[in-house]
Amino acid sequence: MSNIKEMKNAHKILKKFDYTPSTIQKGYTNKTLYVNISDNEIKEKPVTRQMKDLFIGGKGFGLWLLWNGVKADTKWDSPENEVVIACGPLGGTTTFSGAGKSLVTSISPTTGSIIDSNVGGHFGPLLKFAGWDAMEIQGKAEKDVIIFIDSTKKTISIEEAPEESVNAHLASEEFTEMYADTPAEKQNISVVSAGTGSDNVLIGCLNFSWWDWRRQGTRIKQAGRGGIGSVFRNKKIKAIIVKTPNMRPKWNIQQRQSCSGKGA
Repeated sequence: MSNIKEMKNAHKILKKFDYTPSTIQKGYTNKTLYVNISDNEIKEKPVTRQMKDLFIGGKGFGLWLLWNGVKADTKWDSPENEVVIACGPLGGTTTFSGAGKSLVTSISPTTGSIIDSNVGGHFGPLLKFAGWDAMEIQGKAEKDVIIFIDSTKKTISIEEAPEESVNAHLASEEFTEMYADTPAEKQNISVVSAGTGSDNVLIGCLNFSWWDWRRQGTRIKQAGRGGIGSVFRNKKIKAIIVKTPNMRPKWNIQQRQSCSGKGA
């Protein structure tokens, strides 16, 4: 625990943005999040009626935001290339299969063309619960940074994070432990990371974490198509973390464990 505290104390906040989380109406929060890590800009953009009618969400929103964010000569490693993460209007609706999916969109280092990749885990729904239908990231940082979306405190920050591991299995554990004030809060946190492999190849994956209360540890799902993890690390992003208030039923983890049988 002391090591985690030392890691957090080593952070340098480059930008902090206060916001009011939107309530979800008919599957939409009606806002997207824009972050530029070259100039540490954070702002919100409206979701228009046209976006919902023509592009719906998920991959559609990702393609629309990417189209409007890049130029004809943008390459995969250009600062203006984007990493867009979006969740559809059914995101987080547990009565529908696949509602935990996120769609990630970027210009691929392996093909030089637009690529999308879908991934499970909890990040997409938690981003939606935090008040955003999608987030887009542009720019390149000078040093490794994280983006922390904390809807419990209604803030978003860009921070230099020099001490935490780049590798996904460790980064997801470290950031989940760092930002959970109680053990129960770990299920309300998700971490996106890429790993050191993405620093050295063009086929790097993005890893999306979720807290497994049965195993009492973080697990990861991967967006494996197109090398988007390599774009992520080329921008010097170590992790994106989202934290939300508890959106689950009031019965707690201990009750669920006892209901499932001892040690099951």
